[in-house]
Amino acid sequence: MLSTVCRLAWGTLALPAGESLGLPIAALGVFVTAFYAGYVLSNIFGGVATDRFGGRITLTASLLGLAVATFCFGFTPSLFVGLVLQCLMGLTAGADYAAGVKLVSTWFAKTERGRAVGLLMSASSIAVIVTNAVLPGLVANLGWRHTYHLLGAAALILAAIVAVCVRNRAVEAPTGPIQRPPLRTLFTRNFLLLSIAGCGAFWGTLGFASWAISLMVKGYHLSPVSAGIVVAIAGAAGLVSKPSVGWLSDRLGGRRKALTIASLLFFCATLLVFGQLSSLDAFTIAAPFIGVGAFVYSPLLVTLVAEQSGIDRSGSAAGIANAIWQSGSAISPAIVGFIFQISHSFSMAFAALALGPLLGAICMLFIKEHAHH
Repeated sequence: MLSTVCRLAWGTLALPAGESLGLPIAALGVFVTAFYAGYVLSNIFGGVATDRFGGRITLTASLLGLAVATFCFGFTPSLFVGLVLQCLMGLTAGADYAAGVKLVSTWFAKTERGRAVGLLMSASSIAVIVTNAVLPGLVANLGWRHTYHLLGAAALILAAIVAVCVRNRAVEAPTGPIQRPPLRTLFTRNFLLLSIAGCGAFWGTLGFASWAISLMVKGYHLSPVSAGIVVAIAGAAGLVSKPSVGWLSDRLGGRRKALTIASLLFFCATLLVFGQLSSLDAFTIAAPFIGVGAFVYSPLLVTLVAEQSGIDRSGSAAGIANAIWQSGSAISPAIVGFIFQISHSFSMAFAALALGPLLGAICMLFIKEHAHH
């Protein structure tokens, strides 16, 4: 949750930070790109490091690095230094994901894993709520620089707690050399299909999260506050859906393919419907449905990747898959913005978003569901 708050903080702090640094609006988006460049790389390295050194060490190192980079970002004097620090924040913020998936996959058996991953994944949804609820007040009282200092200090405290409290598995295994298959054996047909499916799904989710407020304000002249409430309702619905769908997939004996296809088709449909709406009342009614659609698939995909790769390789698999998924997150906002700029059409922008989960559902049809326990 904390690493996601550090990641999302720029969205809240960009305007005051940009004003104090004298940056044009266009430059503010470059910070997000710099962060994601580091973030995608750190998922790959973080996953391999997790399999090599264990979740506890990787998680502690990741949080330590994030603490230092976030704290230092509060002292940013210029655009160049800011971009370097955002890239460093990204490089350190991604490793927690693979470490978390590996730890949860190791601690929980197949019939409990869906729920556990669902709860783990809800951290990012809680972060969206926390960021929007807490950070604007902090910035108003402390200014953007001290807000970053505070986030850095929080990450440092958490790193210390993780180092002391987290254990890699329920009973520490004997520390002999573990025989792991070489990394290239990960790239099976199933793994590649899951990677493309996730890329499409996250294309829809991050495109929606990045643009929904702006599109409602620009397309239908809603107030930013009203549009923000719609997105907050969607986020709350997503929060509930993650552990729920994980629990459901456990109850179905750990079968997750059909549920994933249904989830992605539902997300595609809600995006298309949302694109046809025009009034605040309609958006508000639709918000919980699009919120469920935008998040419900994620614990299923994460668990599938961990199980398809085998638990010994689950850190590397989670990290590499997430790096590919996040490329969808990185590209989507730019393309959707471009489409809206050309077409001035709210429904065209949402149709472009809906293509992502549709592609994901098609990929999922070709996956063979077999289980590594």
